[in-house]
Amino acid sequence: MEFALIVAVIVVALGFDYTNGFHDAANAIATSVSTRALTPRAALVMAAVMNLVGAFLGTGVAQTVGSGIVELPETESSLVVILAALLGAIVWNLTTWWFGLPSSSSHALIGGLVGATLAAAGTVKWAGILEKVVIPMIVSPLVGFTLAFLFMTAIMWIFRRANPGRLNRGFRIAQTFSAAAMALGHGLQDAQKTMGVITLALVVGGVQSTF
Repeated sequence: MEFALIVAVIVVALGFDYTNGFHDAANAIATSVSTRALTPRAALVMAAVMNLVGAFLGTGVAQTVGSGIVELPETESSLVVILAALLGAIVWNLTTWWFGLPSSSSHALIGGLVGATLAAAGTVKWAGILEKVVIPMIVSPLVGFTLAFLFMTAIMWIFRRANPGRLNRGFRIAQTFSAAAMALGHGLQDAQKTMGVITLALVVGGVQSTF
């Protein structure tokens, strides 16, 4: 029964990763497609490759999701907790995707893990959530807003007298690189969180001893 639950968690985790992909993929390709810097097919291929590359560049996010959010005992019921967390995150992803609502798949998964763990009277690492989820969630948009404003202001000032035709061609090339970087960052962040959940399932299921 336990082995079947582990397999079920892995399958559902991959299903969550799939919903995460079509939920968030537009972030990396929307601008380059809308400006015709890339065709939709080329943008999707680029995003897929860069997401895959990003998944192999580190394990920090996977370790945080797998071991820094909740603490579950090595029991069969812990696998049910993980399964419930994944199903909750999938339903949220599908709901927000259907209504076109911008939302974070990462926070949906973390919320699912915390909610399922609380319902099962498990241990939630609140200090880890504050340090690695809540504070970055507040700070990162502010940093992004500030840096984007400064970069945009600098670009408009530097190129204020440039030829529009030549400038557009150059910026289309630059936009391709920025979209690739966005996809790489997405893989580095989002692909890893599913790896973390699968590792968590293997640890609590007794298949793997450590993270």
